[in-house]
Order: sequence, then structure tokens, then C-alpha cells
Amino acid sequence: MKHLEGQIRIPSGCAISAVISKEGKRMTGEAIAQSMKPMHDRSNGLGGGFAAYGIYPDFKDEFAFHIFYDNHSCRAACEAYLKEKFELVWVEEIPTRKIPQITDEPLIWRYFAAPLRSVLRSMQLDEQEYVARAVMYLNTSIKGVHVFSCGKNMGVFKAVGFPEDVARFYRLEEYKAYSWTAHGRYPTNTPGWWGGAHPFGLLDRTVVHNGEISSYDANRRFIEMFGYQCTLQTDTEVITYIADYLLRRQGLTLSETASVIAAPFWSTIAKCPRQEQERLAYLRKMFPSLLVTGPFSIVLGFSGGLMALNDRLKLRSMVVAEKDDKVFIASEEAAIRMMEPDVEHIYAPAGGEPVIVRVKEGAFV
Repeated sequence: MKHLEGQIRIPSGCAISAVISKEGKRMTGEAIAQSMKPMHDRSNGLGGGFAAYGIYPDFKDEFAFHIFYDNHSCRAACEAYLKEKFELVWVEEIPTRKIPQITDEPLIWRYFAAPLRSVLRSMQLDEQEYVARAVMYLNTSIKGVHVFSCGKNMGVFKAVGFPEDVARFYRLEEYKAYSWTAHGRYPTNTPGWWGGAHPFGLLDRTVVHNGEISSYDANRRFIEMFGYQCTLQTDTEVITYIADYLLRRQGLTLSETASVIAAPFWSTIAKCPRQEQERLAYLRKMFPSLLVTGPFSIVLGFSGGLMALNDRLKLRSMVVAEKDDKVFIASEEAAIRMMEPDVEHIYAPAGGEPVIVRVKEGAFV
């Protein structure tokens, strides 16, 4: 096979990378963009993106909607809806840099908005559920509109292109965040389009994913019973909604959520101490349709932290390392060393073992 070296590619899925400061220190997007360069061949140019937390301190109390529009008429329809349901504090096009590697871009706008209190009271909803329902409505009912980010003091930036080019396109060196995640896409059975690039987000939760979900149909059918709509033509979207459902609506902890998504085998549960057996068995029986099968490694971002998780058989690579107050996560060690050459405590988490990192309380506010 030596004569074929360099002529064939053995795909191992996409590329993921993340960094977080436990002290809440904000970093520009330059380092996370650099981390994607040694993993360039894990992508094919059909999707790249980043999520950043802590980037909008001047609007930290408003939801930041990032929206793709196909044209100005659907933008007008979307803005009419937003004005009816929200107080718009600030509206602008997201600044971009014209580069030859990124083409056919849609209209890209952002809105800092607060739900109208009178409407919240009349509907008897909390603001997160109100925003989630608004996003589902916009993404399914107004053609040409795609809300791809809607959390507070955070934002998703994604496009069709290689991730390092996406970073230059969105001028990420001008943003500062205490936590960054990144993704380079290599789609295998779904189209490459702007809305289908990672990260996927709902409220403050975002997901980057390397792998393929063989349980997608079962997961999707279950989650759509609770008002979620999978419209983005890629399987990863459902993981974001599963995380939102389990964490926000069911009130599970991050560790419990990991035990649903990457549930241990029954043979493994049988070897656990009795109290742990009961907890894990309850989660498996309560949420069987939310077990995600197939090879995957994911990073779940949220306000104040990250969670990294492999499938229970660890069929996709993921490496974790630390240095001072920072924790780094990536598909490859080379990506981490692009961010910090002198990292320490490098290890690969076991399958189904969540790695949960939180910013110390109050540091990012």
C-alpha cells in the first residue's frame, strides 16, 4: 500500500477544537483559528464554524440573534415578527471580510433583543422557552430565514468553507471570548450549506460534532414530539436539541445528560455500586430514545463551561490537555499545541466519560 500514500484519504470524520479559561480570561479568536490548520485535511471546505462565549459584554442581558437571510424580502418578514415579539435594542449586519475562499454568502445580520414582558406574562412562559419557540417558528415558517445563534453574550459564526477561512471572513481576531469551540466539516451523506455547518446552537448551548449518528431517526422522532423541528439537513442538529431538552426542560445535570447520550452498556451498569446502578438504569429506562449511537466525539458549549464526550466505544479521537487556567480539547494533539506548545496533562478520555470544565463562579459575568 506504500505507493498509495498521499493519494487516498482514510476519513476519520470532521475536526473539532475548543479552549476555555477557568478564570474567565477572554482570548481573541486567533488561537482557535490557528488550531484548525493542522487538521485541515479533516475538512473538505463544505463547512466551518466557531462558537464564542463572553463576546458581547455590552449586551449581556439581551439575546443575540445571528440570522442568515436568502434575500431582503424574507429579512423584512423576519424583522416584522421580531418587532412584534421582542424589544430590539440593537440591529446591524455582522461585519465580514471579503475573501476569495468564501463565496455565495447570504445576508448575515444580528439582533440584540429582549422578549416583551407583556407577551411573556400573557403566554405564561419563561424567556428561554419563549425564545426557543420563536426560533423554531422562524426557521420553519418564513422561507429563506435561518436563525443560527440565539444565546446571551455569545455567538456562532459559520459558513461554507474551511474553518481557518471562516475565521478570517468573520474577523474573529476582533472578538474576545473566555471560551471558544471550532469545527471543520467533512459531510458524508448530507449537503454542505451555510445553515448545515457546525456549531449548531439553541439558546446558549452549542454543539460541534465529529462522527455520524446512526440513531438519528429514532432521536429525531422522539425530540420532535416536544416542539423541536429538525430542518438543517444534518444529523448533528438533533444532539443540540437533545441537550436542550435534557438540561433545560428535564433539569438533568451535565453528567446525567452524558449518561443518556452515551449510556453505558447494561453489562457495565451491572458492575457499578448499587446506588450508581440504580441511577444509570433509571436514565436508560427513562430516555431510551435519546441514546446516540454511532461513532462520535462532541463538545457541548454553554454559558460558563464546556463538556466534551465520546461515544461509549470511543470510535472517534479526542484529546484533552491543560496549561495554567486553560483547558484545551481537540481531535488531535497537534491542534492543541498550535494554541499552547507547552501544554501539560495530555490525555484521551475514555468512551462515554464526560469531561466537564466550568469557569469559576462569577468570573465571566
